[in-house]
Amino acid sequence: MPSTQRWPEQGWALLQLLLVASFSQAEEPVCRQRGDPENPQLSKNGDIMLGGIFSFHTSWKARHDTYRQKPLPLECTSLNFRDFQFAQAMLFAIEEINNSTELLPGISLGYKIYDVCGSIARSVRYALALTNGNEVLSALSEAPCTRPAQVQAIMGDTSSSPCMAIATVIGPFHIPMISHFATCACLSDKTKYPSFLRTIPSDYYQSRALAQLVWHFGWTWVGAIRTNDDYGNNGMATFTETAQHLGICLEYSVSFFRTDPPDKIQKIIDIFKASTSKVIVAFLSHMDMDVLIQELSNHNLTGYQWVGSEGWISDSQIAAMDRHHILDGAVGLSIPKAHVSGMREFILDVKPLNSSSNEMFPEFWETLFSCKFKQSKSSPGNQRECTGHEDLTGLQNSFTDMSLMPIFYNVYKGVYAVAHALHNILSCNKTCNNKVQLDPFTILQHITKIKFITKEGDEVYFNENGDPAAKYEIINWQPTEHGIADFVTVGLYDASLPADKQLHLQNRSLIWAQNSQQVPLSVCSEKCLPGTRKVLQKGKPVCCYDCLRCAEGEISNITDSITCVRCHPEFWSNERRDACVKKEAVFLSYEEIMGALLTAASLFGTCITAIVAFIFFRYRKTPIVRANNSELSFLLLFSLTLCFLCSLTFIGRPSEWSCMLRHTAFGITFVLCISCVLGKTIVVLMAFKATLPGSNVMKWFGPTQQKLSVLAFTLIQVIICILWLTISPPFPFKNFKEFKDKIILECALGSAVGFWAVLGYIGLLAMLCFILAFLARKLPDNFNEAKFITFSMLIFCAVWITFIPAYVSSPGKFSVAVEIFAILASSFGLLFCIFIPKCYIILLKPEKNTKII
Repeated sequence: MPSTQRWPEQGWALLQLLLVASFSQAEEPVCRQRGDPENPQLSKNGDIMLGGIFSFHTSWKARHDTYRQKPLPLECTSLNFRDFQFAQAMLFAIEEINNSTELLPGISLGYKIYDVCGSIARSVRYALALTNGNEVLSALSEAPCTRPAQVQAIMGDTSSSPCMAIATVIGPFHIPMISHFATCACLSDKTKYPSFLRTIPSDYYQSRALAQLVWHFGWTWVGAIRTNDDYGNNGMATFTETAQHLGICLEYSVSFFRTDPPDKIQKIIDIFKASTSKVIVAFLSHMDMDVLIQELSNHNLTGYQWVGSEGWISDSQIAAMDRHHILDGAVGLSIPKAHVSGMREFILDVKPLNSSSNEMFPEFWETLFSCKFKQSKSSPGNQRECTGHEDLTGLQNSFTDMSLMPIFYNVYKGVYAVAHALHNILSCNKTCNNKVQLDPFTILQHITKIKFITKEGDEVYFNENGDPAAKYEIINWQPTEHGIADFVTVGLYDASLPADKQLHLQNRSLIWAQNSQQVPLSVCSEKCLPGTRKVLQKGKPVCCYDCLRCAEGEISNITDSITCVRCHPEFWSNERRDACVKKEAVFLSYEEIMGALLTAASLFGTCITAIVAFIFFRYRKTPIVRANNSELSFLLLFSLTLCFLCSLTFIGRPSEWSCMLRHTAFGITFVLCISCVLGKTIVVLMAFKATLPGSNVMKWFGPTQQKLSVLAFTLIQVIICILWLTISPPFPFKNFKEFKDKIILECALGSAVGFWAVLGYIGLLAMLCFILAFLARKLPDNFNEAKFITFSMLIFCAVWITFIPAYVSSPGKFSVAVEIFAILASSFGLLFCIFIPKCYIILLKPEKNTKII
């Protein structure tokens, strides 16, 4: 609960200390109290006395002190029915205890209750009066001036700042002070306030609960207003800290006090109007909210969603003042509803004529019924005369309103806490030990350790900080037909539960600002959807950001992600950038058009080669077939068949075996093919040399030598391939670099030296064959193959020379297609250039198929 006055007035507290000194001057034989005696407004004698400090008035008449004469007592104004109800609750608890035979039997409790009028200095003054008593003279100087405290405990005050001042003064004397409505978290500091306790939870829990409530509804961009005192400043500080941890940003945070000048209030109104947030967190006292709601009504500031503290959220007077429905739909925390049997009847059972010892009742009665007693100092004027027998039945005002029953219950529990402590100290059973000397420190120790159950079934105890368990109801202001909002409980908050279970909202519809059924939206920036990330806006709070789409290959699959996560290399981001999908595996397959065409070309070449082989076999005894070693021709046709078929090993999903097979098979079959061509070229040259007189060169390069040369040339390539496969063989490889969104399945070379050694050896034989065929192209022979071999080698070399840059620059499966194309092109070149002319003669020009020397 907020304080009723700001701290500058606490300077009076130091002056009050001078008034309570109980020592006489050195020459006087007696102890004399400084200042005038202070008489309580409500009092009753008893065996054990309790003190009470309440604000029956909320303000006082202004005065100007000259400091040249003794200041007059404060003249209090503006009767406060709320604190009068609190005092009545204290009296009810005392009467109930006095009438009990189980608690403090035979012991009567009395009370002295003071009206501090909302003044901190007056609060300290009366607290010291309760401690010292009002005797003008004490015993003679031989006796000590010190004596036991006049009261064993003090109940009150209602606000935090007065409690801080009082607890600071009486703390060294260990006099227990139990507040029912002072909630500032600072009061939990036992090093500063060792004797302070309370029956209302600390704002430490309320502030955190409010932050969790705001976060629960998704409000990350809010405004805040607080009472400019210890209650508001400390409470808002805790709220701000918790809100920052939850990712909530405050667009503004302003302080307000009911006595602020109009220009400051106007600045606050202007801030509200200029803001973009639609939620206002109000950590205000009910007195400050009374003033603020009037200002808001004057400017018709509606449409804001209010979040309130317990200081005003369940105050029916504020709801009645809200004629413009500014606070409709407000949510906030309230002390849990309570019912104490008999308390309502006791509070309303006020008889001023029977309350001679209580000077407050006549004034209270006059204000309640707008009448004047005959003995009243002020003139009755046009007001009717009070009889003292007026009927409260049917009267509706702030006194008959019982909406603050939970706070009454806090007062009730505080009195019972003291009574239970006294019961234990006095060792009460059927009777109590009246001989026990009571001292405040012992009472304080017992109060901090007590644990009891009230008649309503609630457990009462204090933790190590003097605070009770923190439990709140979540209240929603829902409009009714008669125009005044109804306080509907829509949830609970229990700080004793685990963090994820503390806040519990019931499954019932809430009413929001402007009677809306939809939860208001209050954010600086819209949520960043999956697939985007947050980028803070320069110079603004963390809640203000832009949403940038994740880059290719990165995703975010949660809302409001601050980073994008890169996908695994085998995955790629989808179009929305909110999920990683497996990359498409790309390789030259039989199903695609290019793979199918290359396969068809390979099979076509194989078939053509088989047809040529069949024709040669059918006409194997003819001169054109027998010329230039028919065995080499059939071996060449066999090797060409292998060349066409080896291209098929390059098509399909690469595997460990296919990668090793494709390059080695290609290298060996092509060397076999070129070796046969080279052998046929040498045969042409040798055949020409053999026709020269005296030459027997053919015996050195006969059929056997030709076969051995082919074997020798091929064996060298086999050795190169074996070394390649042994040292660093080709292997299947996933290439992630060529395409961002695809995986290229290819065969890594393993050893690049091995690969280029295989190609280089093939190129060496091809160049040698080309040179020899070029030299023998014009030799006279009816079936001279040299010129056809020259053309075939020219095509072969041209194909493989252009292959190298095309292979290196082609990405992914296209490099494989280039290699297959080179194999097929060179194979078709050899087949067509060497064998098709012979087939033409065999089939179409048989008359030329004769041997001519």
